[in-house]
Amino acid sequence: MSDEIDNGGGIGDRLRSAREFLELTQEEAAMAVGISRSALSLIEHGRRKVDSEELTRFARIYGQSVDALAGVSALPPLPESVKALARAATELSANDRDELLRFAEFLQARSPKVDGNG
Repeated sequence: MSDEIDNGGGIGDRLRSAREFLELTQEEAAMAVGISRSALSLIEHGRRKVDSEELTRFARIYGQSVDALAGVSALPPLPESVKALARAATELSANDRDELLRFAEFLQARSPKVDGNG
């Protein structure tokens, strides 16, 4: 079994939409995933497959499930508070965004998610 996910089903479109929603440049997203900007461009345009490790990193960075990005399940609607947080985070430096992500991961680890209302 291959660890590459076929990009023919619109995964590139979903990845681009998630990145643009967060107002990340291709350069910022590629750096966070550990690939080149040109590789990300190829993925978003459906000309390069994304492997399972990359897809997992995209899911973490974009705050989506692997299944949603792969098109297996529908993307859940984001609560308004999450949208506002994403917009605010775009104004932060890369270091501050990293710190914000670490804090969010800390909050997730310390208490189980009770509801989907954010």
